[in-house]
Amino acid sequence: MNILLKSATIIDPDSPYHLKIQDVLIENGIISKIGNTLKSNGNTKVIQLENLHLSQGWFDSNVQFGEPGFEERETLENGLDTAAKSGFTDIGLQADLIPVTDTHSQISYLKSKTKNYATSVHPFGALTKLNQQKELAEIFDMHKAGATAFYDYKKPIDNAYLLKLALQYAQGFGGLVCSFPNDGNLSLDGVMHEGETSTKLGLTGIPVLAETLRIARDLQILEYTGGKLHIPTISCEESVVLIAKAKDKGLDVTCSISVNNLALTDEALFDFDSDKKVLPPLRNEANRQAMVKAVKKGLIDLVTSDHCPMDIEHKKMEFDHAAFGSIGLESSFGILNRLFGTEKTIQLLTAGKNRFGIKNSVILPGNEAKLSLFNPEGNSTFTTENILSSSKNSALINEKIKGKTYGIFSNNQLIIKLLN
Repeated sequence: MNILLKSATIIDPDSPYHLKIQDVLIENGIISKIGNTLKSNGNTKVIQLENLHLSQGWFDSNVQFGEPGFEERETLENGLDTAAKSGFTDIGLQADLIPVTDTHSQISYLKSKTKNYATSVHPFGALTKLNQQKELAEIFDMHKAGATAFYDYKKPIDNAYLLKLALQYAQGFGGLVCSFPNDGNLSLDGVMHEGETSTKLGLTGIPVLAETLRIARDLQILEYTGGKLHIPTISCEESVVLIAKAKDKGLDVTCSISVNNLALTDEALFDFDSDKKVLPPLRNEANRQAMVKAVKKGLIDLVTSDHCPMDIEHKKMEFDHAAFGSIGLESSFGILNRLFGTEKTIQLLTAGKNRFGIKNSVILPGNEAKLSLFNPEGNSTFTTENILSSSKNSALINEKIKGKTYGIFSNNQLIIKLLN
């Protein structure tokens, strides 16, 4: 496929074309030319889009679909189409499926099943067998099959010995261990942030302490064992402080935050909208502001949509009994661009690739074309009409967004919303 992208502003600090408006010619998946007035031949498709911007391809480290096992929530086909049209060339696919992704063969299956899509899938392997926190999964075998990292999605590792063992064992092959920061003995049956709002609503809260106590424990284990640890989706200021101190000690630790916790607070739950029931819970405004500042300062390493489709049967019920989770691929760019501006947003959307061993492709002639296409200008409101996912459980409905995504060019495929 030959594509000519006309008059595109390039956002790539690693490229000499950063912030320049250029034409970009792609031939057979490779950037062949970049220049001011490139011309096409008869075999080239010309793409001209309003205020077109290009960046290196975006990566989301925390994505859950439904297939296999929960296809009513989201299939791989529609999920990857949604990711592509939302600007993501790469996603980390979580292991909480049926069957749980905890063997070499299951990693191989997911990679084979998704190899022909524009958006590349980087499957995570479960850290423990069947996500049951009783026995370490065969993480080396999954690593050999191409597992990106090891994580029991949204399930805390209560057994400290298992985390110690995982960190020690994974060092032999450079594996990345993830540990969800939640102490189940403190969160118990909590459904939202513990604080003034939960008291007013009469709902059981999840205290900040449940997160910070688990992070403190995990960091002590990491200091003892060595290894590589990633802490997904933190939500409070104290967590940032703990992780920053660990980095100062030289520990190899990173963390992420969900877009939900940057955009919303627990006060959004006054209408008992179960689509806003997420884990970690939406915290109070003080924590939200602290997390925004931490992102701006670079204390939080990456941001995720925390995309978790959930069928209507598990969401449209009494708030206490509804499932946790919100979709987010479609709204991530618009929310981040509103909060942080374009260049910082692109940095956040590409930062996770190095941590998860995913190759960067600088926008230069001779390099593979893995590009996200977007327009950073224009204010609008995110509505159900913007949702491409099969499940519609978005916590960010009616939130203000800035800009829009067009799609991607990746794996020698062009996926654009306006042209499909």
